[in-house]
Amino acid sequence: MSEKAPGWKELPIGGVIVHAGNSFEYETGDWRAQRPVLDKEKCIDCLQCWVFCPDGSILVEDEKMAGYDYQHCKGCGICAHTCPVDAIEMVSEEKISDVEFDEWGVKQSSSGDGGQD
Repeated sequence: MSEKAPGWKELPIGGVIVHAGNSFEYETGDWRAQRPVLDKEKCIDCLQCWVFCPDGSILVEDEKMAGYDYQHCKGCGICAHTCPVDAIEMVSEEKISDVEFDEWGVKQSSSGDGGQD
């Protein structure tokens, strides 16, 4: 005999993560209308973007901003708003093809090295 599906009264309230740690399984990046793009030449690696990102979508390597996890970034713009040197530009998904950036969202400089050493 099959198990009876729960009724609406037994279901958890919407938006609840029922099992700890499973929110990473939900890729929400395709919800966004805008995408953050980092200008590494302006970035001072203060990591204010990382501190305030509600989705944990800022990638950090060796205590430096390395890019974005676009699988989970919802494009809220908090990172751009908190950046003290305006190194993060929010670009419309419709116009993203006009901007040169690598797979991690780091804008490519005219020399093509992304401003990295």
